[in-house]
Amino acid sequence: MRLLNDSDAGFILGLLNEPDWLKYIGDRGVQTLDDAKTYIHSGPLAMIEKYGFGLYLVERKEDYTPLGLCGLLQRDGLNWPDIGFAYAAQFRRQGIAFEAAQATLEYAQNVLGLTKVAALTALNNDPSMGLLKKLGFTYERQITLSGEAQASNLFLKVLS
Repeated sequence: MRLLNDSDAGFILGLLNEPDWLKYIGDRGVQTLDDAKTYIHSGPLAMIEKYGFGLYLVERKEDYTPLGLCGLLQRDGLNWPDIGFAYAAQFRRQGIAFEAAQATLEYAQNVLGLTKVAALTALNNDPSMGLLKKLGFTYERQITLSGEAQASNLFLKVLS
């Protein structure tokens, strides 16, 4: 896992326009490489600068192929940072998301000193809900965050 940079714009452009991203996360209006660079700087990198955590690029160790995104997000209306992840379709169901999420949770506990981490999913995002349960998250309730049109499932994990 590493910080995103401008050279990742092509991957980000593709990832943010995959059908599952659009279905479960939503259209971020990223239609060009310049849009992708703006997203990188105003999204993940800005959050890391402000809070000390954010989304990171997950890449394969052997050849540095970008696989997806994973990290912590700070959202208005949540008492705890929440874990976020998204992977290109060809890299799903290989254990990558689980491994990166576990590393993120260890970082949250051991480096950031967090005692709880939240997670949000679309109401019908069964694959993400399955991963969260495998990671030890517990379903809490449905919530609608300020500024969001759709309700989400809220999960919590107590870090021991």
